[in-house]
Amino acid sequence: MNEFVWQFLNAQIDVGFGQPILLREIVGNGFGLASAVLGMRRKVWAWPVGIVGNVLLFTVFLGGAFGTPQQLDLWGQAGRQVFFFAVSVYGWIRWATYARHHPGDHVGVQPRWAGRSGRLQLIIGGLVGWIGFYFVLTALESWNALADAWILTGSILATYGMARGWTEFWLIWVAVDIVGIPLLLAGGFYPSAIMYAIYGGFVIAGFFAWRRDIRNAGDGAAPARVGA
Repeated sequence: MNEFVWQFLNAQIDVGFGQPILLREIVGNGFGLASAVLGMRRKVWAWPVGIVGNVLLFTVFLGGAFGTPQQLDLWGQAGRQVFFFAVSVYGWIRWATYARHHPGDHVGVQPRWAGRSGRLQLIIGGLVGWIGFYFVLTALESWNALADAWILTGSILATYGMARGWTEFWLIWVAVDIVGIPLLLAGGFYPSAIMYAIYGGFVIAGFFAWRRDIRNAGDGAAPARVGA
């Protein structure tokens, strides 16, 4: 078993981009994409599936520490996997609680708009997080710290918004993808860049799906009470 794990962690594929691609980067992004699809369908399994991808991608983005072909440390990208893990546990508990209390719905959350208060939280959190993480990532000598800081900040806000059932979280992901795709291509993280592009399509579809669910529910302003 240990030998299999070691071989998996070090397996590389040469696809002709001038440097090999780690198999675990492809698999990790596959779990991330599956999590997005499950999230669009509001299934509780979105969270544990996403966590598996977070663990794999954490090792990918710390290339200097874990010996990836890129040898680049994207501390923001790696750090967001840690935050994803923490927020995903929160979202998992929140959605599972909703599912237990509403067994007939067969979903983990009732979508709603964030409202004025929620949007203010997202805006303030975005500005403070972006500036704060920029200085932290600069001190850590993260490659392209400004873009990396936004991706980290936006990802945290989007994941938190998803856990709360705020439909606006899909739009935050769009903003993350717009910055993330060029950054990952420049850094040679091609599977992750491709995943971001594919994920962008799911993000747009997810936004309209959740907006439709709000309309079908008949009251988009009423929050789903699922704990703190």
